[in-house]
Amino acid sequence: MNDASLVKSVCMDADEIERSVTRIAHQILEANKGAENLALVGIVTRGDLLAKMLAHKIQEIEGVDVPLGKLDISFYRDDFATHFAPEVHSTDISFDIDGKTVVLVDDVLYTGRTIRAALDALMDIGRPAAVQLAVLVDRGHRELPIRADFVGKNVPSASDENVRLFLEEVDGISAVEILEIEPGKRAGSAPIKNNGGE
Repeated sequence: MNDASLVKSVCMDADEIERSVTRIAHQILEANKGAENLALVGIVTRGDLLAKMLAHKIQEIEGVDVPLGKLDISFYRDDFATHFAPEVHSTDISFDIDGKTVVLVDDVLYTGRTIRAALDALMDIGRPAAVQLAVLVDRGHRELPIRADFVGKNVPSASDENVRLFLEEVDGISAVEILEIEPGKRAGSAPIKNNGGE
């Protein structure tokens, strides 16, 4: 976890995260009139875990197993050349996205640059009928004209703060925290401990 001195506040606990995921699942089903032709694609490193949670909720609600994939955007980032030693994960989309309504899932929506990169990566894989965006947290500070279709919680934040999601599965605790950015660091997702690096 984090150095406690860096944590400014906890804006979502495990129960709030769970309720938000349930609500987003219902909203996705309502907006798309069910789960037919839907697919969920989570952006690693925590969007893919949220996508898995959403897929489970949709299965509970609708009784349908929606296709589930994960997308690594490391090489599509606009700061790839300047971001020293990016952590590279793997993309795993084992279904045809052509003609599907793909719901991109991410943990925290910030400048919009991650989503732009994800859209580029997705279009290199296929041609979906539509792409929707679901995020657990929208913290503002957009630099590109991108907005989420489904939002768990809007969390106002300062540009010198980091808003991070931690999940029991990889962090041992589920929470969304607002932290001070450590000197020399930049805003971004918390590293996955068992994969190492940031």
